[in-house]
Amino acid sequence: MRHRLSLVLVALAAFVAVLGVMLRVWVYPRVVAVPDNQYQAVVLEAKDATLIDYSRMVGVPHQHVTIVQTLKGDAAAAQAEKRRTGRSVVVWDGLSYVLGNDGKRLSAIPEVYVFDARTQEPVHCCGESVDGDALSRIGVEYKFPFDTQPHDYQYFDPQTRASAPIHYKGRQKLDGLTVYYFEQTIPWTRVPFPKAMPENVAITPAQIDALGYQRWYTTVRKFWVDPVTGAPVDGEELHNEQLRFPASSGMAPVTIFSGDVKIRPDFRASALALVKSQRTLVLMLSTYLPWGLPTLGVVLLGLAFVAEGRARRRARPLGSTPVPDADEDRRAGDVTAAQGTPAAPL
Repeated sequence: MRHRLSLVLVALAAFVAVLGVMLRVWVYPRVVAVPDNQYQAVVLEAKDATLIDYSRMVGVPHQHVTIVQTLKGDAAAAQAEKRRTGRSVVVWDGLSYVLGNDGKRLSAIPEVYVFDARTQEPVHCCGESVDGDALSRIGVEYKFPFDTQPHDYQYFDPQTRASAPIHYKGRQKLDGLTVYYFEQTIPWTRVPFPKAMPENVAITPAQIDALGYQRWYTTVRKFWVDPVTGAPVDGEELHNEQLRFPASSGMAPVTIFSGDVKIRPDFRASALALVKSQRTLVLMLSTYLPWGLPTLGVVLLGLAFVAEGRARRRARPLGSTPVPDADEDRRAGDVTAAQGTPAAPL
């Protein structure tokens, strides 16, 4: 019975060890992915900021400015691309807009961001664009890859329509969670005006360009990222925009927007709670089971050796001595008799 038990334990040890490896090598890369129908909204705020008043062409202080970012997964477009190429993608319809003290929308920039659902690599299809302008992204945006590594990444900036390094600055603790801190600085760069101007502004972006006005922008972007899911759990942006006039006018630049933009505390807490729950599921497939099952296999293999050893000891009781058989007794008697008789004559 114990012999059979040891065989069962060996088979079970092999099974769980192989299962652990398969979970990490085969299941994890195929199962862990961003859903193609996900919807999320993040509200950010800047206190004591400055916004332009286009009617007077001056910067006006605002006690509280709200920035809303929404990302809505276009599942129909993602499934159409999968049928066409066999590749799992996510198509995010994004919108970022700014609200002043009175709650009126001051600017809005739509985006279509397409990326591989598992690797986060950008995919160039499905109307990829920023503010209606087609482009081809390089690097990541909004979210980092699963299993984020402690090194620099290329991060896409929607204002400049270009990618630049976002630098890994080290590990930090955030509400008990170990996160990676990244920082990106975009130097002063000329950028296009949003195509959707505030409702009370009669001048259009084309007219602004015709007058020789230019929009310049710089920012310092900060992210605190959960390395397991790649999701930012906190963010901040030191954002500055200027309206610059032709050199011949002699006019000084006017601030379009200036403020320290941070995620609103309630949305920050909600994002942190969601990430903590999701990272547990990801860790089950990436770490806990792939390491735990082979360890369990080693334990089971050890138990199999113990069971087999006990089975063999029971088959031969301890303290027993071997008993000579009949042939051995007879040969021993023959030798004794021969020794007691005289030698036969030749």
